[in-house]
Amino acid sequence: MSLLRLYLGRSWFEVKVMMRDRSAVVFSMLLPVFLLVIFGSVFGHQTIAHTGVRISQYLVAGLLASGLLYSSFQLLAIAIPEERATGALKRLRGAPLPRSAYFVGKFATSVVVYAAQSALLLSIGHYTFDITLPTRAGWFTFAWVSVLGLVASSLLGIALSAAARDGKSASAIAAPMVIFFQFTSGVYFVYTSLPQWMQRLAAFFPLKWMAQAMRSVFLPAAFGHFEAAGSFELSRAALVLVVWIAIGVVLARFAFRWTDEGE
Repeated sequence: MSLLRLYLGRSWFEVKVMMRDRSAVVFSMLLPVFLLVIFGSVFGHQTIAHTGVRISQYLVAGLLASGLLYSSFQLLAIAIPEERATGALKRLRGAPLPRSAYFVGKFATSVVVYAAQSALLLSIGHYTFDITLPTRAGWFTFAWVSVLGLVASSLLGIALSAAARDGKSASAIAAPMVIFFQFTSGVYFVYTSLPQWMQRLAAFFPLKWMAQAMRSVFLPAAFGHFEAAGSFELSRAALVLVVWIAIGVVLARFAFRWTDEGE
C-alpha cells in the first residue's frame, strides 16, 4: 500500500506540473482538437468518394489515434530531456523514491492528457459535426487500442528522450516525426489513396495500426473493404502494438539516461 501511495502521489505531482506548462497543454492536448475544428469546418460535411462516409467521421478516428502520439510519445520525448537538462532527473535519482514511481507518474500524465483530449474530440465532433459515436462493441475496441497505443507510445517516447539534450532539441526531433507518421498513416487521407511506398513504410510503425483500428470503431463495417487488406485487421493491429510494446521496453531500458553523458 505504501508503494501504491507513492505511485499515486507522484502521478498527481506530474499531472500538476504538466498542467502548469501551457505549451505542453496546447501541443499535447489541444492541437488535435484545433485540427478537428479546422478540417471539420472546411471539409467536414463532404464525403469520401464511393463510401458515403463523411470526412469529419474519418478525421475523428485518425485524430484520436494520432492523439495517442501527442499525449505520450511527443509529450514524454520533450518533457524528459527538459528535466534532464535542468538537473531534475539527477536530483530525483538520488531521492528516496523508487525510480519506477517516476515512470508511473509520466504514464499517468499521458493517460490524463489523452482522456481529456478524447473527451474534447468526441464532444466537439458529436455536437458540432454530427459524429456518430461507437456502439458498445466499438467502445471495447476503443479501450484496448487506447491502452496498447498509450503503453507503446509512452515507451517509445521515453526511449527517444535519450536523443536530445534539452526540450528545444527534443521538440525539433519529436514534432516532425509525429507529423510524418500522421501524413503516412491515413490520419488525414484515405490510407489506400497514398503511394504504395508510403503505405509499406507506414505499416512498420504503430500509428498506421492504431488509426486503422480506430476506424473500425467510428466507421461502418463496410468501410473495411476500402482498407489495404480488405478488412480492419484488428487481430493484426493488436499483435503489432504488442510487438512495439516489447520493442519499446528494450529501447527504453537501454536508451534512457538520468543525466547527460559525462556527468
